[in-house]
Amino acid sequence: MAKIIDGKALAAKKQAALQEKVERLKAESGLVPGLVVILVGDDPASQVYVRNKERFAKKVGFLSETVRLSESISEEELIQVIEKYNKDERFHGILVQLPLPKHINDKRVILAIDPKKDVDGFHPMNTGHLWSGRPVMVPCTPAGIMELLREYEVALEGKTAVIIGRSNIVGKPMAQLLLEKNATVTLAHSRTRDLAKVTKQADILIVAIGQGHFVTADFVKEGAVVIDVGMNRDVDGRLIGDVDFEGVEPIASLITPVPGGVGPMTITMLMEQTYQSALRSVSL
Repeated sequence: MAKIIDGKALAAKKQAALQEKVERLKAESGLVPGLVVILVGDDPASQVYVRNKERFAKKVGFLSETVRLSESISEEELIQVIEKYNKDERFHGILVQLPLPKHINDKRVILAIDPKKDVDGFHPMNTGHLWSGRPVMVPCTPAGIMELLREYEVALEGKTAVIIGRSNIVGKPMAQLLLEKNATVTLAHSRTRDLAKVTKQADILIVAIGQGHFVTADFVKEGAVVIDVGMNRDVDGRLIGDVDFEGVEPIASLITPVPGGVGPMTITMLMEQTYQSALRSVSL
């Protein structure tokens, strides 16, 4: 039976430590880390994420602002809002909540964010830093997963890691972070042949495919560490992961639950990167 990886507990521990660091920073220099979240439209899931980010930012002592914009806003108008916050020295992190309405090109919007304030780690300049082995801003979900693996003392060097999902948000940056720790990485996806055969080789299996209970016991090697990034709703509206938790738990050595696994660490790493951005702003 697998040991459960408690993302909530680690997030609470790291947030408490961050709160202390922020208080010390304020006392020593008067600097308050600032985070602005820009939300376009009324997507219910995005509304929940933004409220959570707002709550956590205030909890750790940040200057927190949320800009809510109409779904009908033009791409140019949105970029003008971003440019305003690029110039505002009170804010060290700018986050544009995705997904954006279909008429807005998200790549152009991400490109408009000052890379130094890109706390989501999606700007091509930050992507380049990551892939050249000099990470500055890292996508928050992969960063959070690395913290979970570190906390639970999962050895990475020489291990076989398989990631299902090749997005710029999770799959690709996750692969690079694991490569940096000398894991042997396979990036699998929906077109991978004999997927279960590939994943059965994994000492560490990370699943970010966006399909509820896609990964069953047949995909998992005995004793594997299983990280479930999925957030889906079943027919009853219950939150479930991409992994069939009940079927896989008896086989794995460590496994993340959904909810309470990766999710809390994503927001925690967002706050940590905002704090680090604030520190860099005074050392430039």
